[in-house]
Amino acid sequence: MEQINGKLISWASILEQGTRDQAVTTAKMPFIHPHLALMPDAHLGLGATVGSVIPTLGAIMPAAVGVDIGCGMIAVRTQYTLDQLPEDRRPVREAIERAVPVSAGAANRTISREHTQRRLEELRGLAEQAGFDPSSHAKKWELQLGTLGSGNHFIEITVDEQQRVWLFLHSGSRGVGNRIAQHHIGIARKRCEQWWIQLPHRDLAYLVDGTPEFDAYITQMRWAQHYALLNREEMMDRVERQFAEWVGGDVERQEEINCHHNYTEQERHFGKQVWLSRKGAINAEQGRAGLIPGSMGTASYVVAGLGNPLALNSAPHGAGREYSRTKARQTFTREQLREAMTGIEYRDTDAFIDEIPAAYKDIDQVMADAKELVEIRHTLRQVVNVKGD
Repeated sequence: MEQINGKLISWASILEQGTRDQAVTTAKMPFIHPHLALMPDAHLGLGATVGSVIPTLGAIMPAAVGVDIGCGMIAVRTQYTLDQLPEDRRPVREAIERAVPVSAGAANRTISREHTQRRLEELRGLAEQAGFDPSSHAKKWELQLGTLGSGNHFIEITVDEQQRVWLFLHSGSRGVGNRIAQHHIGIARKRCEQWWIQLPHRDLAYLVDGTPEFDAYITQMRWAQHYALLNREEMMDRVERQFAEWVGGDVERQEEINCHHNYTEQERHFGKQVWLSRKGAINAEQGRAGLIPGSMGTASYVVAGLGNPLALNSAPHGAGREYSRTKARQTFTREQLREAMTGIEYRDTDAFIDEIPAAYKDIDQVMADAKELVEIRHTLRQVVNVKGD
């Protein structure tokens, strides 16, 4: 742990100067209370640093919540062990890719599954209660429920240290969450301009508690967070079905964890009720189960929170990038990716070069930095990886 100044505490041993400077700038905003907590996986983000925990009084910066509202992880521990899996893993990867639309902008062709309809009805009802139409932000939001997206989003079949099989995936609120975020980031910028507020960076524009704009953002953001949660549940149902067909038996969900790492909630810290924005961080209250993925080809972790008050009961959400996507493509090769993915069934394509494990921080170092924040319960290693390009 390092106290960089009175308003910033960092748990990152790997921290490039630009990221540090960005976090310092955000920490100086006048409504931060008591301080910004920087997680071990911190790296540059839009406006605010990815891997930061930002407590605010009377205001919220929409860009500090993030554009993939509610992005997070879900994991299911099955009753199967590694030795019970068929040797040929390509069929299950391809079956998952058929059942779950992957890649940027991907959508379902139709809405035919009963569980999909049930979740959509819930989301329609919540939007009606909230008084807004999600279609005004993204026309195909309904067709994107149960879709993965691209970038660092993934679906995996993994095995823990006891050789037990876990189904594991990472995704968020898809196009509708992104559009909601961008819409309110734009409103925050306009309001700050109208009020002649001088900002250190335009993406630190904020909305003031008690205003109609603030209330609209909170309402729609919470809806998008729930959309992300149900999106992960929907995909997990489909993955489970494909996995069950592959192994030739039903799946018993012996443990299930579903957690956000891009979101805002009201919490009490250091004597005050704050809006706590976790942008690339998970809730790590004492004993709370959480998920911290590495990168494709490296370990992921099932953890329990230690409730560290200085870290605002938070922990990292993954490995965190060391190379930008452009720099990674200029630096690494497809052959190096193949080597990193030895023994793992995945789609062999140039599209994933920017997701090579070497483009990310060393997840083992990140977890070492997080030893005051979480306790590791299980270490998961991939046997099958599904990603979108």
